[in-house]
Amino acid sequence: MRVESFDFHLPPERIALRPARPRDAARMLLVAGGALADHGVRDLPALLRAGDVLVFNDTRVIPAQLEGVRRTFKGGEARIGVTLHKRLDLRRWQAFVRNAKRLVPGDRIEFAGGVSALAQERLPDGSFHVRFDGDEPVELLLERAGQMPLPPYIANKRATDEADRSDYQTMFAEKDGAVAAPTASLHFTPALVAAIDAAGIGRETLTLHVGAGTFLPVKADDTDDHVMHAEWGRIDAATADRLNAVRARGGRVVAVGTTVLRLIESAAGEDGIIRPFEGDTSIFITPGYRFRGVDGLMTNFHLPKSTLFMLVSALMGLEVMQAAYAHAIAGEYRFYSYGDSSLLLP
Repeated sequence: MRVESFDFHLPPERIALRPARPRDAARMLLVAGGALADHGVRDLPALLRAGDVLVFNDTRVIPAQLEGVRRTFKGGEARIGVTLHKRLDLRRWQAFVRNAKRLVPGDRIEFAGGVSALAQERLPDGSFHVRFDGDEPVELLLERAGQMPLPPYIANKRATDEADRSDYQTMFAEKDGAVAAPTASLHFTPALVAAIDAAGIGRETLTLHVGAGTFLPVKADDTDDHVMHAEWGRIDAATADRLNAVRARGGRVVAVGTTVLRLIESAAGEDGIIRPFEGDTSIFITPGYRFRGVDGLMTNFHLPKSTLFMLVSALMGLEVMQAAYAHAIAGEYRFYSYGDSSLLLP
């Protein structure tokens, strides 16, 4: 499909720069089939059925945004920005680099707090493999030198601050490795989870370490020509069995966030059975895709021409989502990572 089919105009003032407080005070647009209804996130237990299950991502965002100085063999310097994308091993990461033209393999980048890394290899997409120096765990180095990697549409409008350390982390965050938050889960609070439990709605977790590729624009003119970046995820056998049992009983598997949906669909076979999964996924879901493991999706509002708007259009239909987004813009919903939510039930 033509990428321009997924374009829409979003007034800049609709982009949320801070989350709702408390988190579950955010608004939520219900899209059920082709019908639209305005709700709040706190209405979620009443909008689902006993026996349904919500699936969350327990990844934890690390301070993956770094600013440093390039040192060359000849003594030259240049300011370099590094956003970690995907872990390769204990000390190496694939990273997107600002001012990458000033960086060549063999250069050393010096960050704050005595942290440094070696630029090892430039990849065809312009990203780099970087290896952190020393023997301290990289997570400790990032706590000293890194900042929370806010999306560009927020970071370009205000500086990252201490509040973002907690605001950009979900209550389910346990496993270090994400460089972007699974933002649909940012709306959840202990009180909302208690209400979900009381309504007889199940909860499950899986892990997908969200990469910085989620923020990259689609540069191709046709969706067939776009290449997705890979992200690592895991669904264990017990979780897969429980999700299959929910569907066998007639319940619905509702993904909380596109990261959860993409991992479940990567693990589900043509027969609709969700199987254990561990490894990289680069699944790219566009209209025409037949969903196999997910029956609904709770998600924030996404960027024009983004792979995530393509995904929700695949789930609900492009015309339905165009109407839903037009309704949300006219109704002054707050968009993107710190914004309001939607509940999509085909």
